[in-house]
Amino acid sequence: MAAVPAAQRPKTSPKSVKFLFGGLAGMGATVFVQPLDLVKNRMQLSGAGAKGREYRTSLHALGSILRHEGLRGIYTGLSAGLLRQATYTTTRLGIYSVLLERFGGADGTPPPFLAKAAMGMTAGAAGAFVGTPAEVALIRMTADGRLPPGERRGYHNVFDALVRMAREEGVLTLWRGCIPTMARAVVVNAAQLASYSQSKQFLLDSGHFRDDILCHFCASMISGLVTTAASMPVDIVKTRIQNMRTIDGKPEYRNGLVSERALGGQHHLGVPINSGGAPVISGVPFQLGDFMPFWGCSLSLEVGGGEIQAILRRCP
Repeated sequence: MAAVPAAQRPKTSPKSVKFLFGGLAGMGATVFVQPLDLVKNRMQLSGAGAKGREYRTSLHALGSILRHEGLRGIYTGLSAGLLRQATYTTTRLGIYSVLLERFGGADGTPPPFLAKAAMGMTAGAAGAFVGTPAEVALIRMTADGRLPPGERRGYHNVFDALVRMAREEGVLTLWRGCIPTMARAVVVNAAQLASYSQSKQFLLDSGHFRDDILCHFCASMISGLVTTAASMPVDIVKTRIQNMRTIDGKPEYRNGLVSERALGGQHHLGVPINSGGAPVISGVPFQLGDFMPFWGCSLSLEVGGGEIQAILRRCP
C-alpha cells in the first residue's frame, strides 16, 4: 500500500510541547485534588503497625484533619505533589503521546486496544521510575500529621524532604518502593490511558458525541472509575512501604509481596481497599484535571493553524 504523502498526514504538536503539556495538566489537577489525595494516603495508612484503624470513613478522616490541622493541613505536601506531576506525568503522557503517534496509522487512525494498553504500561513504568523520589516525599509529608509531634519527620517542603532523606537514610531511600510504584503505574496506565482512548473512541463511534469537550469529559469520567478500581490493592502496598520506618535495623516490610501478605494477615482480604471512598472520589476529578487541560492546551495551540481536528485525534 502506498505511503501517505507527508503533506496529507495530520499535523501534531512538537514532542517537547506534548511533554510540557502533560506536566502542566498534571500540576493543574494536583492543585484541586491534593486534599483528596491526602485523605486517601491517611486512609491507606490507617491501622498500619499495631494501631487500630484511625478513620472510619473518608469523611471522618477529612473532618479529623480539619479539626486537628486546620484548613492549611489538607494541603500538606502540595509541593511534593506538584513535583511528582512535573516528573511523573510529564514523562508518562509525553512518552505515551510519542508512542501513539509512532505506532498509529499514517492517516491518523489510532492503534488497536491492546497496543494502547502496552503503550500505557510502558509510559507509566518509565514515569513512575522518574517520579518515585517525589512520590516518597509526598507519602511522608501527607502522613506526618497523623503521628505524635515527637515522631514527625517535619519536612518543610519537597526539596527539604529529598535532601534530608538522602543525607539521613541514603540516596537509595529516594527510590524506596520503586518496584511497587512501577507496578502500580503499569496497572494505572494500562487502565487510565487505554480506557480513556477507548472510551473516547467508543463514544464517538456511538454517533451521540462529537469530538468536543463533552466527549472528553465523559471519557475522563469512565477512565477515572476504571483506573481507581484497578489500582487500589497495589496502591495501599506502595503507600505503606514508602512510609515505613526502620526499627532496630529492620524495615517494617521487606518487599511488596511480604507487605501484601502482612496486610492480608492483619486485616483479612479487605485491607487492599482500606481507603474508604477517597480513591474513588479523587480518581475521577484527577482524571478530569489530567486529560481535560491536556486537550484544552492542544486545542489552543493548533487553533491558529487550522489543525484542530487533527490534534484532537492525536490526544491520548
